[in-house]
Amino acid sequence: MKSNTKQYKDIDVLLSSYKECTDEKKKRMLHLSIVEKSMDLVKSIAISISMQSGVSHEDLIQVGSLGLVKAIEFYKPNMNTKFTTYATYFIKGEIRHYLRDKASLIKTPREIQELLFKVHSAKKKLKNMGIEDPSHEQIADYLNLPAEKIKEVSDIEFCKNTVSLDQTLTSDNDDTFLIDKIPSEDYQEFLNSYENRIMLASTIEKLPPDLKEVIELSFYEDLNQREISERMNMSQMQVSRRLKKALNKMYEMIKHN
Repeated sequence: MKSNTKQYKDIDVLLSSYKECTDEKKKRMLHLSIVEKSMDLVKSIAISISMQSGVSHEDLIQVGSLGLVKAIEFYKPNMNTKFTTYATYFIKGEIRHYLRDKASLIKTPREIQELLFKVHSAKKKLKNMGIEDPSHEQIADYLNLPAEKIKEVSDIEFCKNTVSLDQTLTSDNDDTFLIDKIPSEDYQEFLNSYENRIMLASTIEKLPPDLKEVIELSFYEDLNQREISERMNMSQMQVSRRLKKALNKMYEMIKHN
């Protein structure tokens, strides 16, 4: 069985041939080969999001495959980013759109809304107590509720708020989100525009290495601050500051683009 590294190198070679090919029949065959070799990536992302959202991973694989096809069409070999990184952005974006549309059709019961409010309040209070990214168990202990209940409402919220651009920028007292800072763009219109997704991917590539790493772990791998701190061997406070610094730089680059 080929290693992922070898498999991804094969994809890069196929992509270069695909972009240069003028024979329609050969081009279709190359496209099929790229899709087949990239399906492990789609499945991995779909299964991961399925575990968090509770939505069938088979459905998410189908949706993610559409994102893969779009990534193949938009990608250019001379881009300063790996295809797997680029495709991950499109695959997750397509799945998140699907989850947002699916969630918008379901009205959240008042009981769940009230519990979500309590969970958010508990998170803020625990953060003030020095717990930067409290677990379901810590929130459950604080609210004197079963951890399963906290996970349940968190999963519901995940479906309703699945876009990684919902990241705070600078103020601890007045949360500002990167997506709110995109000038002259409607939120959904921005998310639906693949040109804007390309712009964001390009912006991430321009970040300094230390900031780029923390953003990629957050955006592309969906890691929370605790998981990023463990991966990068630093405190959650350092991760939080680095994320905010990276997002501010991204905002400035987008604003002056």
